[in-house]
Amino acid sequence: MNEDIKTVIITGASRGIGFATAQLFLERGWQVITCARGDVPAEFVDNDNWLAHIPTDLADADSVQAFIQQASKVLEGRPLNALVNNAGLSPKTPFKERLGCLNGDLDAWREVFEINFFASLRLSRGFASALHNAKGAIVNITSIAGHYIHPFAGSAYSISKAALSAMTREMAGEFAALDVRVNAVAPGEIETSMIQPEYEALIPRIPLDRMGAPRDVASTIYYLCSDDSNYVTGTEIWVTGGQHMY
Repeated sequence: MNEDIKTVIITGASRGIGFATAQLFLERGWQVITCARGDVPAEFVDNDNWLAHIPTDLADADSVQAFIQQASKVLEGRPLNALVNNAGLSPKTPFKERLGCLNGDLDAWREVFEINFFASLRLSRGFASALHNAKGAIVNITSIAGHYIHPFAGSAYSISKAALSAMTREMAGEFAALDVRVNAVAPGEIETSMIQPEYEALIPRIPLDRMGAPRDVASTIYYLCSDDSNYVTGTEIWVTGGQHMY
């Protein structure tokens, strides 16, 4: 590993926003460590800057700890410049019904919080020393659904993202003592596998009159990890096409 090249860890990198983010960092010369429940995307295998893909169940605390240990071995004591806590879970009923406070299975709620909230905390703690050594950055991926009642996103998902927004603020205050910046990106309606046909009805609510692309989110994540934002911490950036204004 070239010590002059920056390194990022990205969770949930097998598809959607995480995949687009890993692609962007690789294009811009960063070394990338990825994790997801699934296998490594074929597009990464031949890239010299892709260091490792570690299949991980972020809902399982032991699996998260194993990922921290394996990724640390890949780093070989070198600094970590950025951690992108992207992985997320938004369960639906078999009939794609919104899971709310009245009908959501509590075990499903726990899984959602493990992946959407506690995994980000565990990973941030686990890589705190490596991030400190680089004066690095953490970016948590929240959601517009964490701030407004969403017609399709379930309550567990929305509330977990609201908690992640609050934790971003608290982390920014605490991690500043380690010279680590902590920010969040709140996407709106982004064309990923989470988006179903019924989401088309939301486009009239979006001032830019279109859904976003994963790359729109990835470029904002990159900014928050780069030196261009080295005086930015405790911030949540909306990537919604203006939807959050209404």
